[in-house]
Amino acid sequence: MPAVFVLIWSTGFIVARYGMPHAPPLTFLSWRYALSVLAFGLWIAATRPAFPRNGAQVLHLAATGVLMHAGYLGGVWAAVKAGAPAGTVALIVGLQPVLTALWVSASGQEARASARQWLGLLLGLLGLLLVVWRKLGSGEITPFNFLLCLGALLCITVGTLYQKRFVKPCDVRTASLVQLSAALAVSLPLALLEPTGMQWHPELIGALAWSVLALTLGASSLLYLLIQRGAATRVTSLMYLVPPCTALLAWLLFREPLGPTVLAGMALTALGVSLVVRGAAR
Repeated sequence: MPAVFVLIWSTGFIVARYGMPHAPPLTFLSWRYALSVLAFGLWIAATRPAFPRNGAQVLHLAATGVLMHAGYLGGVWAAVKAGAPAGTVALIVGLQPVLTALWVSASGQEARASARQWLGLLLGLLGLLLVVWRKLGSGEITPFNFLLCLGALLCITVGTLYQKRFVKPCDVRTASLVQLSAALAVSLPLALLEPTGMQWHPELIGALAWSVLALTLGASSLLYLLIQRGAATRVTSLMYLVPPCTALLAWLLFREPLGPTVLAGMALTALGVSLVVRGAAR
């Protein structure tokens, strides 16, 4: 399940490359959330899973939906649209495992990260830097798009920790329906303020379909299950693998060069994640 999650989640920037020229970020995401709510609604109607009976759990799920969907994805897409290079965005958001480990160690809510895990986190961060280093200078970072990246990083980090702390195990279909409905309620009013609308193009339609079927119904559901079943530090360390996997997909689809530095970064990142996961299993 972790390998499938990383592979699907890594296609996010590929989807952005196809869809971004044809739609403003929050409008695209609002369509994505709305269609995902419809898909989950049909799935739930066909299978009839149990809904959370505790009103507090519904509110906790809504909070994680706002943070991990509206906040994280909205920040990432808006930052790229505002001119931030995708590699730089990936590097900033890639700090999530370190922030998570720092919070877990300071709060004592879970077993503290071991020396082996800290070494893995640092190696993974170094590998991530090597992967995206070539793209760091390919665009302009402004205070505005940097704040968007920082907001996305904080949203995905806080959302992961919040879900692990407050959300009790429940069916992923009903949980996703609540989360995405909350994300749509926040994103849609902001999307209405964007100056341009959707320009329906085959690339946009394909990007939207993949976003709903693979990224939301697939990867987001897997992330929910991984957080529910695993330690926060161990789960978030998987995010280190996303930029290397994205670079590999870009090489396959767009012939973007890899080079020895990127390949070395991939190997170092894989080693770092391996140390974190093995350290958590001990």
